[in-house]
Amino acid sequence: MATTLELLTHDALFPLTHGFFSRRGGASSGIFQGLNCGQGSSDQSEAVAINRARVASRIGVAVTALVGVSQIHSADVVTVTGPLDRPPRADAMVTDRPGLALTVLTADCQPVLLADPEAGVIGAAHAGWRGALAGILGNTVRAMEAIGAKAPRIRAVIGPTISQRAYEVGPEFMDSFLAEDPGYDRFFAARSGDRVHFDLPSFGLHQLRAAGVGQAFWTGHCTYSDPDRFFSYRRAQHTHEADYGRLISAIRL
Repeated sequence: MATTLELLTHDALFPLTHGFFSRRGGASSGIFQGLNCGQGSSDQSEAVAINRARVASRIGVAVTALVGVSQIHSADVVTVTGPLDRPPRADAMVTDRPGLALTVLTADCQPVLLADPEAGVIGAAHAGWRGALAGILGNTVRAMEAIGAKAPRIRAVIGPTISQRAYEVGPEFMDSFLAEDPGYDRFFAARSGDRVHFDLPSFGLHQLRAAGVGQAFWTGHCTYSDPDRFFSYRRAQHTHEADYGRLISAIRL
């Protein structure tokens, strides 16, 4: 695979350096072919290190300035003031410090990048269904406000994630949402039998708007449906692969 990295950006986040990297480019091979940045995967650590170095170079920071957390599908947010020696257990980060690149790793879950350029405050969140339902996106907005952002000025973009047509779930999954708000049934589409399809990016957009952000978008890319460009946990499960790569998304002031 070519070493040229593919970086998906969005007008809403300009002029900040940001993007959602696809799997294209990178040093990994086999089922991880391309830009696997998951240090917790079973990929060769040397390949992952090369991939992360290429990401850092592309967005103009040192590798040590790629800041991430140990993602646990929670609603926990940390405020970052410098490089992290040991990643805390959380699912989102915010900062007002130039030179730090906030990063999240995904393989179907939503990578969400947020910015209030006027205040000089940014955020990055990993929002799977558990974290989104628990309130990770609203908590990220509030953490940004705590260091000077204003929600109406915040711009948020959801990157490549699993789309509704590829996200079949059972009734227990839907019940967990309806227990929170019966109105959440609008994010589900009925299919055969008791199976339904969940619209994760639409739910993410709803949560962002409910938190008061001024602009919220999804890039429209489905991780499951485009294996040449994206890693997908669910697709790896369906194809009985032993592991899967992780996509990286990043934003910096």
